[in-house]
Amino acid sequence: MINLYIVATPIGNLEDITLRALRILKEVDFILCEDTRVTKKLLEKYEIKTPTISYHSFSGKIKTAKILELLEEGKNLALVSDAGTPTISDPGFQLVAEIREKFKDKVQILPIPGASALISALSVSALPADNFTFYGFLPHKKGKKTIINEILESKRTSVFYESPHRVLKTLKMLQELSVEKESNSKDLVGQSKKIVIARELTKMFEQVISGTVDEVLEYFEDNPDKVRGEFVVVVS
Repeated sequence: MINLYIVATPIGNLEDITLRALRILKEVDFILCEDTRVTKKLLEKYEIKTPTISYHSFSGKIKTAKILELLEEGKNLALVSDAGTPTISDPGFQLVAEIREKFKDKVQILPIPGASALISALSVSALPADNFTFYGFLPHKKGKKTIINEILESKRTSVFYESPHRVLKTLKMLQELSVEKESNSKDLVGQSKKIVIARELTKMFEQVISGTVDEVLEYFEDNPDKVRGEFVVVVS
């Protein structure tokens, strides 16, 4: 049986990888990487010599065709992202969908579980995680206001990723829309919402900040040096 392994890799600390993942990365014929330069650091640490092939959001039909051809030749492949679990808010899902459609049950698509920024943030948020909605990265402009309104009105925990370039703007929009809702409702929407921001998880400057929208925004405005790295935002 031909295998495509979906291999979770560390989100920061390179020790956060399973023994099974290391074995699979050594055994497959090729590793499909979001960025070969990033994956190279992990492979070098564990002395893995498997050849790599880049596959990312800008990979075209020619690259996809080459990967499909490798599977037709009977090659076993591993798909990794730069960090965390592939296909979760990641372009790898498009490739997996094409492979499943083309090969049906001729290629086994097997998960090799491990690190995930989404699950890691939820685990330390102290917010309910039995029922939550994950939004990935919010739209830059169009549709962002609609989604934030949905988050503020939701009775479920909401989780999304944000970049350091946009996190302050997103917090300000959360604040503004909270105030707007409070003025139109007896329910103090913004005051009842707790925000948790997990920053640089598993890395040297890992940090978890929690409070109301106002408190979290004020913290980052007062500490601009902390507006760096990767952010996971959790909203009660």
